[in-house]
Amino acid sequence: MAYQFDHILIRYGELSLKGKNRNNFIKQLYENIKKATKSFPNLEIERQHDRMYIYLHGEDPIKVKEVIAKVFGISSFSFALKVESDADKIIEACLESLPLESSKTFKVAARRSDKNFPIISDQLNRMVATAILKNSEWKVDVHHPDVKIVIEVHADATYIMTDRYPGAGGYPVGVGGKAMVLLSGGIDSPVAAYLMMKRGVRIECIHFASPPYTSQNARDKVLELASQISGYQGDLLVHIVPFTNLQLAIYQNADESYAITLMRRMMMRIASGLAKKRNALAICTGESVGQVASQTLESMQAINEVTNMPMIRPLVCMDKVEIIDLSKKIGTYDTSILPYEDCCTIFTPKNPTTKPRIDRCLRYEDRFDYESLVQECIDQAESVWVHPQKEEEDLF
Repeated sequence: MAYQFDHILIRYGELSLKGKNRNNFIKQLYENIKKATKSFPNLEIERQHDRMYIYLHGEDPIKVKEVIAKVFGISSFSFALKVESDADKIIEACLESLPLESSKTFKVAARRSDKNFPIISDQLNRMVATAILKNSEWKVDVHHPDVKIVIEVHADATYIMTDRYPGAGGYPVGVGGKAMVLLSGGIDSPVAAYLMMKRGVRIECIHFASPPYTSQNARDKVLELASQISGYQGDLLVHIVPFTNLQLAIYQNADESYAITLMRRMMMRIASGLAKKRNALAICTGESVGQVASQTLESMQAINEVTNMPMIRPLVCMDKVEIIDLSKKIGTYDTSILPYEDCCTIFTPKNPTTKPRIDRCLRYEDRFDYESLVQECIDQAESVWVHPQKEEEDLF
């Protein structure tokens, strides 16, 4: 008889620390896994207090693994096999389910939850290991094995697990409310969006476009980035804001050195308006302290002054190398470095102020009717749904 893994065991990890919220978190994780695996019609998902089971019913475990590896809230998971609590059946299942034709190192770790089972854990370890050694070129390595075979003996059945795959960690997307992420075409903001989702926050994105100064290629690049990060939460809404008129008004009425600060202040006003319209609770940016002129503490203070919404900056204390490494890990780096400029890079002044004063910002803003221009941007924003990319199309 050839055994194949018939279910996947999912461990919650950080979720177990959440006290009274735990049940809500597990319920959200259950719903997210259901959405992520909807293209596998035979799957059956069972949630319990300390773990979750995905019963495969003939579905390809490798393909299911690729999908659930992106679902936030999973600490780790393992392929598992359920067999009768009988020593001969356990040994047979281990031999039949392992790829013994290749040479590997291994360790057996048995746990006997059912104390009526006549063989103690250490003896079961030796029996299974002996059978593997006799029937393969595998060798024992108790410290750093290629394969760890975990055997849990319960009264109703025995569960055999091999390998422990890391999950995406974090919290299930949806348990932390919703935030608006300012998504440029650069390296930083997609990483900030990813980190927000990892903390359980569902996101929508805002992109500021300045046609004809910014191109269709720049817009397509941003939507491509949004598609790449949408694989972590499912379909994602991007609000494309026509920013040209407001941007030109800033340059016509303010000193060039204050242009970036004023642009960011306007962006925060627009983001706050869209957030209220979409019932979002916070605004998120990809800023990091000191990285550019608009990201000094003085600049952040001047920019924050226009809104009372929470401002979240997940990258605030990361350096550029760390951010680039994470962008490569999540697959956005190659798209981010495509040479299509956004509205900020096209209108960057030669000598932007690094220590803007709020009173000067207010004086420049008094020179033109920015409020009607801000409202125009909110009203004319185009909302575009993006979906996970083709290689991730089974997600959500």
